Amino acid sequence: MKNDTASILRASNLSVTPGRQKILQLFLDSDGALAHSDIEKGTGEHFDRVTIYRTLQAFVEKGLIHVIPSTDNSVKYALCRNECTEGHHHDHHIHFVCERCNTTYCLDNVITPQVHLPESYILSQVEVVAKGICKDCAAIKKP
Repeated sequence: MKNDTASILRASNLSVTPGRQKILQLFLDSDGALAHSDIEKGTGEHFDRVTIYRTLQAFVEKGLIHVIPSTDNSVKYALCRNECTEGHHHDHHIHFVCERCNTTYCLDNVITPQVHLPESYILSQVEVVAKGICKDCAAIKKP
């Protein structure tokens, strides 16, 4: 059963538009994180880059998705879990990047290590990205 995108958008105090619904549905249907280009291709319709960018920013601000930075300065987005709210993300899990299929997964059950900073440093965010081979790729035997 598909999630009701209109209800999710309304609960987040966002206007319900066909574009927002299609983009949100992509996240609901995805097992991994999505890049801007994945969203451009995945909606099946033409949305300009600015509309997609603004939609993603609104979703991040409302706690619907979170940002996953990468080492190549690109950004991916993943669906937030129930703990995230407007302006307050609880993104304390590890992100895993598969070196074969290049899919980025949120490993919600793997908690980021606690970071102890020197006095006078103020921590705002911890980002942990692990790389390796995902379970799907590990199951495929290479010739």
